Amino acid sequence: MYSAISGLKTHQIMLDVTANDLANVNTVGFKASRATFRDALSQTQRAGSAANAASGGYNAAQVGLGVTLGSIDNLISSGAFQSTGSALDVAIQGDGWFRVGQGTPVAGTPAAAVPPVNQLNYTRAGNFTRNDQGYLITQDGYYVMGKVGPDNDGDAGTAVADCYIFLPPGATDIAIGQDGAVSFVPPAGYVQPAVLPPIGADGRAVGGYISVAKFGNEAGLQRVTSNRWSSTPQAGGEVDGTPGNAYGQTIGGVLEMSNVDMASEFTNMITAQRGFQANSRVISTSDEMLQDLVNLKR
Repeated sequence: MYSAISGLKTHQIMLDVTANDLANVNTVGFKASRATFRDALSQTQRAGSAANAASGGYNAAQVGLGVTLGSIDNLISSGAFQSTGSALDVAIQGDGWFRVGQGTPVAGTPAAAVPPVNQLNYTRAGNFTRNDQGYLITQDGYYVMGKVGPDNDGDAGTAVADCYIFLPPGATDIAIGQDGAVSFVPPAGYVQPAVLPPIGADGRAVGGYISVAKFGNEAGLQRVTSNRWSSTPQAGGEVDGTPGNAYGQTIGGVLEMSNVDMASEFTNMITAQRGFQANSRVISTSDEMLQDLVNLKR
């Protein structure tokens, strides 16, 4: 009966994981999960024996004591791309995570080369926007971290300063390139900061390069909320840079959608339901057996 109870609990967790995946089937940049089980302790009725002069030996006889949750794995695969046409929407084609964080940039200081002091988070949801000061942010107010120049060789020792990505009021024709460069046509009187590349011959300025990060074990990242993840010791330290070469390329005007496979999730739902049903039947059968035992004395 207690083995069946453990089965009920773990299948309920499996259903919870499946329900969360289906609830986020249209969430931008969402990564699905998968629940796995492992057997619990086993009670040994008879230990195994090797062959000897009197016997050919025999295997151990054990009775399992139920099941427990083995893991809830993050399925880190790319979702489908959806074209939006919005200048500030961007997706990563390939490896890498957008780096976002909370900070206090100096108002009116374009691309201040001071990263957020709080812990960085990571996301694949590229539905960015601008705040009232012109800085590129996520939908929940986290600053999108950038670099003052290209850094796509994947070398952790290369030092290219972090920065906030600034789009001055009046900027037009905003575009995000495959190298992560956020460029625009500056308004009259705009002065490009010295830490950023100079205004090009075509009259376009770069407000910073979107930075991305890679990890030794992406599945080890921990979900926070609002499409954000945080680093853990299991994920390893970040290796950050800009899109291209060692990192995936950025595609402007496109969003990466959820990677939830509805066919697989509905199959998992049926499996969880039937597993729950089978374990509940074991409890009913055990109850009937106990009832018969009690009724031996009439």
